[in-house]
Amino acid sequence: MLYIIILVVSLVLCSPGFKKYVYFFSIGYGFAVAGIGATLMWLFSDALTWGTVAACVLFILYGIRLGGYLLIRELKSAEYHRFLDGEVKKNSAVPIFVQISIWLACGILYFLQTSPVLFRLVNGGGTDAAVVIGVILMAAGILLEIAADAQKTAAKRKDPGRFVDTGLYRLVRCPNYLGELVLWTGVLISGLPVLTGTFQWTVAILGYLGIIYVMFSGARRLEIRQNRNYGEDPDYQEYVKSVPIMVPFIPLYSVENWKLFVA
Repeated sequence: MLYIIILVVSLVLCSPGFKKYVYFFSIGYGFAVAGIGATLMWLFSDALTWGTVAACVLFILYGIRLGGYLLIRELKSAEYHRFLDGEVKKNSAVPIFVQISIWLACGILYFLQTSPVLFRLVNGGGTDAAVVIGVILMAAGILLEIAADAQKTAAKRKDPGRFVDTGLYRLVRCPNYLGELVLWTGVLISGLPVLTGTFQWTVAILGYLGIIYVMFSGARRLEIRQNRNYGEDPDYQEYVKSVPIMVPFIPLYSVENWKLFVA
């Protein structure tokens, strides 16, 4: 029953995608993770320790920040609206059964991603070294994303027509996605010592692999768009040949031809 409650919360909070289907994995993503964190604190109020409280609070902070940031951008940014109109299909062009399939897939994925913290609470796990490491990584991932967003905003304000190659963007070309990987790696680590049985291990690993797939798909989509926008710029060509796309110090510079990842 607990699992069903968390899944329903995830599905309800990512349902704004029925207004614009991109919201399933943007605004709805953030609010679903925040809602799951709040629901876990409510359901397990008598079993929380400082480590599990910290993990749930980070879910809430992460989700509100992401969902709120995207919502404000949606409401105030004319440039973002032009991007959506040019890049994203309207819901009227997407069959309803496809929208429902995306909604179910996203709701389930967000449940899977957060499941290591859920399983720690279900199994009565307290605060141990894994939770401490996990929470530190979660906080680091969130801070990476906040810094990347701030640096991109500042760079675009200074020169709207240029690609961003300052700050964290000197380390990797997709620091936001790197932040996501760090965050969800922390979530997985936080639950590893208490996972029991095939079901819990399968759910936790699928959630982690799912977000890795989503992040690399997003990186491929971004790379294709940036190649289209800046491909003739010699500085950009030098940049993409010398800065890894998502993981620092790993010489992976392009995923454009990795068609396994949906663009």
